[in-house]
Amino acid sequence: MRILVTNDDGIDSIGLHVLVRSMCTLEGDHEIVVVAPDREFSGAGASLGALHLIEPVVTRSSIPDCDAETWTVDGPPGLCVMFARLGAFGDPFDLVVSGINPGANVGRSVYHSGTIGAALTGRNGHVSGVAVSQAVHGFSVEGQAWDDLVAGLRWETAAEVARAVVQSLVDDMPDEVIVVNLNVPDRPIGELEGWRHAPVGQSPPRAMASAELVAIEGRHGVYGVEMSWGDKIDVDPATDAGLVEDGWVALTYLSRLEHEERDDVERTHDALDRLLDGT
Repeated sequence: MRILVTNDDGIDSIGLHVLVRSMCTLEGDHEIVVVAPDREFSGAGASLGALHLIEPVVTRSSIPDCDAETWTVDGPPGLCVMFARLGAFGDPFDLVVSGINPGANVGRSVYHSGTIGAALTGRNGHVSGVAVSQAVHGFSVEGQAWDDLVAGLRWETAAEVARAVVQSLVDDMPDEVIVVNLNVPDRPIGELEGWRHAPVGQSPPRAMASAELVAIEGRHGVYGVEMSWGDKIDVDPATDAGLVEDGWVALTYLSRLEHEERDDVERTHDALDRLLDGT
């Protein structure tokens, strides 16, 4: 089985390296290929860029202590996956594994996460995916500097959880394409409460609270944007964010975007009827 490993934090991310080494220990005959962005693309979602304008560059790379075939792309993770699906890196892939992201991807961050966006892009090509994120302990409460937070992150916990989930999939791949969103608490594996199926919540435990335009001196009509974090939010303990905060591995199967039948938008339907009927 061919497994594509990618992320949205770039080829130099510790989380990617730990995940790749974990995937290389899977039982069975599996080929691991790494295709990751050449730099940070957090928040890129499933973006690809303007395909008629981009001039992508692909470069051979490597990951320490791992002999997996490794490439970088100067574009977001979705583009890495799309190129892989189209054959740029050999035979078709059977699974996309994305991560390990430093920080949980829960609540509305699911819409914007490049880690999850890679897995969703794979599904668009009929390939299942697993997105893996490691929660950052204390961030929702104290908000220390980012480097301080990541320095002590227990990457191996998320790697072990990811390996177990991926192993179960490659041993018995579901008939229908799925996307698994895994969020793992920042605890030693022996201190996890367990795991739960987790619905996507409305908000992460802490969110951006404000954005203010600030004039840039000497540049008329040009502004910077100062953003600030809000206080910790009391999230629903039954959602992905709440479960991770309470020490549970949150496992979410992300659904397709589908049309929803509604009967409360008659004004919109009437407006279209009048336009298209010429009345």
